[in-house]
Amino acid sequence: MTLEIKTIGFSMRMLGKNMGTINCYLLKSEAGYLLIDTSFPNQHAALVSELEAGGCRPGNLKLIVITHADLDHVGNAASLRREFGAQIAVHQEEVSAVAGGSMTNRKEQPPFQRAVTQVVLKLIVSMTNFGDFEKFTPDLTLNDGYDLSAYGFDAKVIHLPGHSKGSIGVMTADGDLICGDLLWNMRKPGSHSIVDDQAEFQASLKKLESLNIRTVYPGHGEPFTMQQLQNSRKSSRSAGSN
Repeated sequence: MTLEIKTIGFSMRMLGKNMGTINCYLLKSEAGYLLIDTSFPNQHAALVSELEAGGCRPGNLKLIVITHADLDHVGNAASLRREFGAQIAVHQEEVSAVAGGSMTNRKEQPPFQRAVTQVVLKLIVSMTNFGDFEKFTPDLTLNDGYDLSAYGFDAKVIHLPGHSKGSIGVMTADGDLICGDLLWNMRKPGSHSIVDDQAEFQASLKKLESLNIRTVYPGHGEPFTMQQLQNSRKSSRSAGSN
């Protein structure tokens, strides 16, 4: 069964500058709704309004899937679970981050790197109104290939590490990939600029070649096709060789 995908995008501003969009995705099936990512905490009211406008209300939101534990993706997960009664699912490698209430609590980060990152993030939060990270324990942990049909959605989880060790995407049976922060489309389709592990990141990009992807729905920016991504890469390589 074809899943309806609704993009819920929010403008991200930092120090008065527009930093692009943050996307959440609402999937609809006969069974109900599935929400992928939840934006910053300060977007809570707007996100709830968008969910309700799409027909999603307490009782029919079956699952909240978090692609990775960065604040702009996980910010409203805990509050939405309380209000909508939905379960929260994350990759097992992101559990320490969400349970610790900080995206710097990923267990793969060395203590010094974690401490430096925490200081930087606190500085950023102090200069913005993004809101605080509310820690939580997920109801469900996900692995590569996890079948979401048990919740009524013809889709599966794709493990796409690199941006973080537990980054995931959701691939529908129709070939639509919601990819988190593996790829984005800020000015043009391409790889995300923040990478925790370059080798894993490149392996995840290579993994996409084995998937029959129709449309990519990124965590930031407009959806695009794989052909558009390939054209963008060719354009970048040509510009770099000149």
